[in-house]
Amino acid sequence: MHVELIVPGLLDVPPALRLPALEVLLARGRAASVNPQGVQSWLGDAFGVRPLPAGALTAGAEGFWLRADPVHLSVMGDRLVLVPVAGLTRAEAEALTGTLNRHFSGTHEFRCDHPDRWVMRTAPAAFEAPPTAEIAGRDVDSHLPGGTWPALLNEIQMALHEHPMTGQHEYPVNSVWLWGPGSLPAAVTCPWRSVTADDPVALSLARIAGVRHQTLPRNAGTWLAEMPEDEHHVVMLEIAHESLESDWCAPLLAALKRGRVGLVTLRAPEAGFAVEIARRDLRRFWRRARAVGSHAAR
Repeated sequence: MHVELIVPGLLDVPPALRLPALEVLLARGRAASVNPQGVQSWLGDAFGVRPLPAGALTAGAEGFWLRADPVHLSVMGDRLVLVPVAGLTRAEAEALTGTLNRHFSGTHEFRCDHPDRWVMRTAPAAFEAPPTAEIAGRDVDSHLPGGTWPALLNEIQMALHEHPMTGQHEYPVNSVWLWGPGSLPAAVTCPWRSVTADDPVALSLARIAGVRHQTLPRNAGTWLAEMPEDEHHVVMLEIAHESLESDWCAPLLAALKRGRVGLVTLRAPEAGFAVEIARRDLRRFWRRARAVGSHAAR
């Protein structure tokens, strides 16, 4: 079995935090430098879908959709900085999107199947903007789409401005970030036998490709008990490094040692980093484990 873990921020570990299993995997494996790209761009390349219609894939419905992620736009000097908003309750998300639906009734439709991942259906139009995660903490001015879209974003901000919920969070939702326009692709390719993720874009792509797909289980032990013992599987993770170590790296290292897994790939697309570890690589004892962050300089 070949297990591929996609872990954004894989190497962003504080120097004082030691993660023994991950350190062994990185030390014994064979690293490769690849072109850095955001996770969504990497997904589009992997499934052969460019540009990636993330809005339609998140909605899982026909029509022209964009992602409309809830964000907080903060004025910092002469910059307008984007802060993604996470942790909304379903009631909060439904109240906010309900405000937008009333304001834009008949022109744009907003949905929030997940409280932190909204979508907007509208008439097809040219549009280009980076994913929310790729401009988090950055000035949005140079990334705004052209045409009439900035005016629409301004109107969305005005509609949300008077909502009573806007004062209840440290970073209240005062706008959305639009990206990932398009309609559902008719067909995609898939290099894996199964896709495990909580990302609706990845799951929708797997569904269209006709391969096994599921949300993340509690840990690698549960996952391994359910997976076929052959072929190539991908797991997409967005978790704290401590959980990555205990729930995934330690069990996968043990499975690699006993032969349940033959090959593990760890990948951080945004860092342009990938490393492959075969069972035989574990014999390279002279390659001593070291702090995870030190591998960023490879």
